[in-house]
This record gives sequence, C-alpha cells and structure tokens, in this order.
Amino acid sequence: MCEKIPMSTQRTLRSVHLASTVWFVVCMGYILVLALRQAGFNWWFVFSLSGHSALIVFLLVSIYLFAIYRGIGGIQIIAKEHPLTSTNYYMAFYVAAPFLGGLAGCFGMIGASSASQFRLGVTLGTLGTTFLVWVVVDPATGMLETLGPASRRHRAERLARIAAERETKRRNRDRLLAKVFRKEEADRAHWEGLLKPQAEKLADLLATDRGNFKQAEQEAVSIGAHAWQIGGLGCMRQLRNMALTVSERKGEHQPIIDYISLWWDGIGTWRNPSM
Repeated sequence: MCEKIPMSTQRTLRSVHLASTVWFVVCMGYILVLALRQAGFNWWFVFSLSGHSALIVFLLVSIYLFAIYRGIGGIQIIAKEHPLTSTNYYMAFYVAAPFLGGLAGCFGMIGASSASQFRLGVTLGTLGTTFLVWVVVDPATGMLETLGPASRRHRAERLARIAAERETKRRNRDRLLAKVFRKEEADRAHWEGLLKPQAEKLADLLATDRGNFKQAEQEAVSIGAHAWQIGGLGCMRQLRNMALTVSERKGEHQPIIDYISLWWDGIGTWRNPSM
C-alpha cells in the first residue's frame, strides 16, 4: 500500500531539510577556511577562492535540494516494503541529521578550552553525523528493509500487478487499433462501390481540353466536396486514387497530370501536396 505524505508534513520536512542543508554547507565552508588558514594561506586568497566557488556551490546545493524535494513531495512511499524509512519519524530524523550532529558536537565539547575548539567540535559533529546518516545508515536501512519476507512478497505482488496492468493496457490498445482498422476496411469497401461513378467522371475530367478546363475544375470541386461530406479526407484520397487508376487505364500508359490535387485544394482539410 502506498501512503502519500500529508502536505503539512511535506512542508515541514522541506523547511527542516532546507535549514539543515544550509547548516551543513556552512560547516563545510568553515572546515575549508580553517584548513586553508592552517596551511598558511592569507585571508585574501581564502576570500578569492570562496568567491569563485560560491556559484558552483550554490548550483550543486540547488540541484541536491531539488532532488530531495521531489523525493519528499512527489514519491509515494510503499510502507509495506519500507516499514521503517516510510515513517514520518524516520524522515524527520533523516532531514534533521546535520542539526542532530551539531547538537551532539555541542554536548561533546562541553568544557572545551577555547571557542575555536568548541566550533571545530560542533562542525565535525555535524559533518560526521550527516555523512553517517545520509551515506551509510539510510542506504543500509533501505536495503535491509527490502530483504524481509513481507517486503519481498509485497514487491513481487506489486511488480506482478504492474505487469498485468501494462499487459491489459496493451491488449486494450491492440483491440482498439484492430477495431479502427476494421472500420477503415469496411469504409473503403463501402466507398469502392459508391465512388466508382465519380471516379469515372474525374478520369474523364482529367482528359479534358484547355477550352473546357474551367468547367472541368468546377465539376471536380463539386465531386470532391461531395466525397468530403461522405467520408472526409480518407474518402477523398480513395476517390482520387481510383480516378487516377481509371485514367491510367483509359490513357493506355500515356502520362497523367494529377489536376485533382490542385482542384481540391481548400476542400475540407485537403491540401495540394505541391504547396
């Protein structure tokens, strides 16, 4: 069973995760600056380095937060397959890991001899706890959850159900396509006899001389409009093909100019291919 996280809980988790990620980045920056200073670099070099890398850090954090937000807000959690990590308590623990690490560092550094030592302990506690929870504990917990008998059984049933639904959709789609094809075949067979006189007439119009060309065009337009009313564009295509076939047969292999496509341009959705 999939349980959607309530919107209020999603907003809370997002806010906590945003704040904890900012805190995590601040701690990383502090460690970086401290390491550079201890290596003997001057402050102007540290500020120059941080200025050039600020945009890259911002982009990486934005992409990371976007991925996490999608995970918290858009993914349905399968509780039967993940009985622990699907709970709100675990998610709260996950997103608040940097804060918990910083808090642990505060307690661990009680009685520190200097403020700098206290800050270093809080920072290391944040980084260590975050790495442990996000990189080690969470993946391991999720993997162990999927190894349970109930989790494996539910996953197998879910995958089988998805496969069955996909197969049902495929069959319905094939059935619909087959129905459409049968209808098209029936329409073509019906139009074959209905349009035969019109095809003969169009074939004669294609062979008209220049003196009667305007009148031939008017008659062809009337025939095309009637075909459009009968069966739309498909009916017009079939009538044109029939007329060209008749014209080729009557012309004894003489070259045939397809005036029909030109005459019918603008009737319904018919467009002259040469245009």
